[in-house]
Amino acid sequence: MIDQIDRRLREWTESVVEGVSFSLEPPAGTEATTGVSFYLLELVENAPARTATPTPLQFSLRYLVSTWAGALEEAHRLLGELVFAAMENPEFEVELEPVDPSTWVALGVAPRPSFFLRVPLRKERPQPPVKRVRAPLVVKVTPVVQLHGVVLGPEDLPVPGAAVSIPSIQVHTRTDNEGRFSFQTVPGGEGGSELHVRARGRETSVTVTEATSRETPIVIRFDTFD
Repeated sequence: MIDQIDRRLREWTESVVEGVSFSLEPPAGTEATTGVSFYLLELVENAPARTATPTPLQFSLRYLVSTWAGALEEAHRLLGELVFAAMENPEFEVELEPVDPSTWVALGVAPRPSFFLRVPLRKERPQPPVKRVRAPLVVKVTPVVQLHGVVLGPEDLPVPGAAVSIPSIQVHTRTDNEGRFSFQTVPGGEGGSELHVRARGRETSVTVTEATSRETPIVIRFDTFD
């Protein structure tokens, strides 16, 4: 199944930047050619949403993405196009954080501009037989509310590009340049909704009730990104 993701990344890259080499190998050294490296660095746990059916098996593939070209300007241009295109693609999650120097040493190349791309991989599990419903159908009306807030980092600086999701209803978004996010319709009620936020390698979750959903805005803070 991972090979299917590899092929999907190749197709996506060719649709974003034409005429470049695509590689799954570690980042290459300085060459006269022009290319993009999607090196699968690690597998990352990805907690599935709670459902009444058997929980699917899933995790995320974390690729180290870098570019190379005969001229550094061209390599930088390619990298920029890939970052913006990946941010607009709902299939992917972009992580803009420094690569540990020991990683470059292990790969045997000089440090270079790059980013991490997380791609979820999911395997459905067999569903149990469906039992016939023998009782009358009961319809419960649940109110909906608007949910919006802001993600702040150290010194209360806004965090752009943070991934914000509500796993129970499988919706997600990203913060804008001022760290703001919003969901137009979220189920209300006494139970509330669990809000999951991931930014620069850090994750946190908060429970938002119908009462707190009306507040403007919900503030989520990361004390550090070290």
